[in-house]
Amino acid sequence: MAQFSVRDARTNLSRLISAALNDDEVVIARRGVPLVRLVPVTPRGRRQFGALRGKIAIDARFDEPIGDQPL
Repeated sequence: MAQFSVRDARTNLSRLISAALNDDEVVIARRGVPLVRLVPVTPRGRRQFGALRGKIAIDARFDEPIGDQPL
């Protein structure tokens, strides 16, 4: 684990990003107290259209008025 001050992180941000992308743990601290951990973003999988078909149901009364008063 590499720990850097906020000042060093500002100066060497591109180097810290590269280290995080190479699976090195990068921690940014202020006055020796860890504040944040720099980690790479994990890619999200593609959403599949219709993946929830049959798992969600809309009540038959969905379109009915709620009451007599307008919203």
